[in-house]
Amino acid sequence: MNQTLTGLTAPAFIRGRLITGDLVGFGGRGGAATFRAPDPHRLLGALPLSDPSLLRDVQDMPFDEIVSYLAALGEALVLGRNPHLQEALELSAQFSDMTAPLVRSSFEQLPALFSPAAVRELADATIGIPYLQGWVPRVMADGRTASIRAFGARAVHIIAGNSPLIAALSIIRNAVARSDAIIKTPSNDPLTALAIARTMGELDAAHPITRHLSVAYWKGGDTAFEERLLQPSGVEKIIAWGGLASVTHVLRYVQPGLELISLDPKRSATIIGPQAFSSEETFAEVALRTATDIGALNQLGCVNARVVYVASGTDPDGLERANRLGEAIYAELQRLPQHLSTHAKWSDPELIADIDALRSSPEWYRIYGGRDGEGAVIVSQLDEPVEFSRRLSGRVANIVPIDDPADAIRGINAYTQTVGIYPETLKSYLREQLPLHGAQRLVSLGYAAHPNVSLPQDGMEPMRRMVKWIVEERCEPDAVQPLWTIARPDEEELA
Repeated sequence: MNQTLTGLTAPAFIRGRLITGDLVGFGGRGGAATFRAPDPHRLLGALPLSDPSLLRDVQDMPFDEIVSYLAALGEALVLGRNPHLQEALELSAQFSDMTAPLVRSSFEQLPALFSPAAVRELADATIGIPYLQGWVPRVMADGRTASIRAFGARAVHIIAGNSPLIAALSIIRNAVARSDAIIKTPSNDPLTALAIARTMGELDAAHPITRHLSVAYWKGGDTAFEERLLQPSGVEKIIAWGGLASVTHVLRYVQPGLELISLDPKRSATIIGPQAFSSEETFAEVALRTATDIGALNQLGCVNARVVYVASGTDPDGLERANRLGEAIYAELQRLPQHLSTHAKWSDPELIADIDALRSSPEWYRIYGGRDGEGAVIVSQLDEPVEFSRRLSGRVANIVPIDDPADAIRGINAYTQTVGIYPETLKSYLREQLPLHGAQRLVSLGYAAHPNVSLPQDGMEPMRRMVKWIVEERCEPDAVQPLWTIARPDEEELA
């Protein structure tokens, strides 16, 4: 990518080659910026891997070689010496919903994701290294021996742009799964995946992992392009991140032989037990942990806390406890370090108007902050979230007082991803109930935005679905009774 007199250019990267010609213009998210990229229609002949036998090169590769390649890539992704990441950081202000300190912090985390320990843990926890290296035999109860192996697939990754780490994770998952990836970059981050891909090309353009990665931009919903690309003859899996619209429009292409793995948008919540008020020291810690879950990455992720249920009680004393906690959380939000959280880059005018409207009803809501884009904490004076709780963003959270922690269960549904919980004993109490209502991840308060990528995501194991599980069965007649020797019931009666 580079800046020219005619604006930003984001080349395509196809199987080790940088494509810089046939440029057309595109608009960034919300029309805030424009950029030029190769006409995706002219890339159609090169993007899909039409011959699946070409996956043999990466399928036959020793797993240790995959680990070594990714480790070398991680070392090349150190921000201070990688010009592609440096340029992506410089230009991110034009596109990203994240502020520059947060983009920088994300880029600085990249090398750790590619470390041998992290890659091995990802492979072993999500699929099992033996299944990636070869056929794993198992003697079944009926006497047959079934050998199972995980094979790579040809996939399109439609990634979200709310975190640069998503691009890196998609590339790592593709390499571990020995698959072929076409990454569609998002309009609010057309740069990160491309920067990593260009680094791969410089590292070893002929390496099978490099040769099984393509990065390009096309406008989501371009049916003339997508109807030709998303065909089972060249694509077997679609991994779709992002908002409801981006996931919904992909559904039209699903058919036999083409599977959708949807990492669709979720909301997250928090449940705090009465123990939070047991001492001033505990109270301060809970306020800091909750502010972290709200403010990390400026509340751009599905994992961030938005509605916070607090078992403070709903009587006057309980409401005073909730108000005091809300004020403390707001203060901690302002003190979060710049690499973790900043003033939000964008503010939703409708949300601001809704918050301001609540200020005239202090008997129903107490508002802390929310005047200068620094974030806000809304404390309900009744045990219900605000009507616009689904639109909370820009470091804005809603404290909801309740009498019993179990009362929070009514706010959990199929859209709930992460639930931050304090204290740990409360998590043990709720973990048998919350999943039944839709919660997918229960985590210690303060760690909602600090996930481990080797664990299940969105209530499933994406890596297990990204590969194809192939079975080879050996049936010996002396171990597994042949069908042709099994007598029919009527023949037995005649005998």
